[in-house]
Amino acid sequence: MSWTTPADLRAQVQRLWDRGDLLRATVTDAVSWPLRLNVKVPAASDLSDRFEAVREWVRAIADTPQVRIEWREWNHRVQGTQRLPVAVWLDTLQDALAFIGKVRQAQRFAALWQQTAATQPVLLAWLSRRPLQALALADRWERLLAVVAWLQAHPRPAVYLRQVDVPGVDSKFIEAHRGVLAELLDLALPPEVIELDATGVAQFARRFGFLDKPVRIRFRLLDPSLPSLPGCLSSPQSLPDITLDAASFAALTLPARRVFITENETNFLAFPPAAGAIVVFGAGYGWEPLARASWLHRCELHYWGDIDTHGFAILDHLRGYFPHAASFLMDRETLLAHRLHWGEEPDPARHDLARLTAEETAVYDDLRFDRHQPRLRLEQERVGFGWLRDRLACIPSGAPVAPFPRS
Repeated sequence: MSWTTPADLRAQVQRLWDRGDLLRATVTDAVSWPLRLNVKVPAASDLSDRFEAVREWVRAIADTPQVRIEWREWNHRVQGTQRLPVAVWLDTLQDALAFIGKVRQAQRFAALWQQTAATQPVLLAWLSRRPLQALALADRWERLLAVVAWLQAHPRPAVYLRQVDVPGVDSKFIEAHRGVLAELLDLALPPEVIELDATGVAQFARRFGFLDKPVRIRFRLLDPSLPSLPGCLSSPQSLPDITLDAASFAALTLPARRVFITENETNFLAFPPAAGAIVVFGAGYGWEPLARASWLHRCELHYWGDIDTHGFAILDHLRGYFPHAASFLMDRETLLAHRLHWGEEPDPARHDLARLTAEETAVYDDLRFDRHQPRLRLEQERVGFGWLRDRLACIPSGAPVAPFPRS
């Protein structure tokens, strides 16, 4: 049977709720009333062939609460005069809400709207755009508005989230709601106090002028003659492993000629001594913090990543900050020499990489086009240590650099 059932009618109204139209209708003219629902009725032939089924259907529609039924009389040659529904209406918003059991939710949304209109009317546009999300946040809405008001009173506060002094609000609350807060603050704050190029949840602090956790850069001196931190002992047998925040690292101006970057901690810890060199543990923090160190741009930079498609994508990204960066142990010879250690890359990249050299592009193409085997990967820690030492010895030590400044 393809005739419209009471459940079908409710599904039509539920779709209006799911789109937010009914919530918007509680505070705007988003829906015109009365609202006609789509209804598919029995055909004349059904009165002859399925008369009892038609009677049951009419009874079910007639017993449906909240709806107004428009009837029509049919003169049937066999069954005589019959009265059948031809249209179904919901006359008011309250009828529609009651029909799908959403009266209390709509009342709660209306209360949120009134509260917002009284304290932050600029945010009514957000409520109208995202009514269901606002309803889901109803128990936290007052605190969200309080955070907005605090930022309006303290634009670009230059404090940590922990220092926001709002009753019922702590740093975990703000961190958990950064997405919605960013949308609200974009509406509530003047553009000049928003750092517009800081986008995404991860850059919430920078966008609105909070202090963020400092990025920490970990590096090892590979040459005992390089100056270390006061109190650090440096010898060929014990080279310092140092961690600094990005700003302190940028201020170092180390007289290093060469910088090796590796993404694997074991490779970082075991990297052999090298004249005038340091090794940096990549650790996935991105390249922008390293790029702030102007002295690093004067060094020979060698990136050692996995020989897989994502390793070359990372190298390509690195060259966006350091165009002179060279790859290290990411060549075809290294790949083929370690065939016994080949593994599988879970989700290979397939896009073009514009910053690779011709030799690197050839290896990358072999990988992304599965020319050796599908999804081939050689992880950096599987490269033989003797192979590493031999290749390291083949790299020239570099040109002299300016002496390390002494206080």
